[in-house]
Amino acid sequence: MVEIFKTNVKTSAQAKILIEKLHHLYKCEASFDLDDCDRILRVKCTSGNIQSDHIIDIMTRNGFYADVLPENYPLPIIQSLLNSSLCQ
Repeated sequence: MVEIFKTNVKTSAQAKILIEKLHHLYKCEASFDLDDCDRILRVKCTSGNIQSDHIIDIMTRNGFYADVLPENYPLPIIQSLLNSSLCQ
């Protein structure tokens, strides 16, 4: 399962810390696209479902905003994000 979030993460250092926390807590893969205007967080878990509210809670507890991207987000962008390789 893959979930995509809009965030306010600004630096790669912040993203790296958050990725490490997410990986430790959920054993999932995560990546940020900080060049996107929505500063995208992509979370992929191969086993089980992603608890979006837990991801948002982790982001909030670490001083950041996160929200699941709406379903009407432009489809080509979503497909590109889902197909992109993870970079950390």
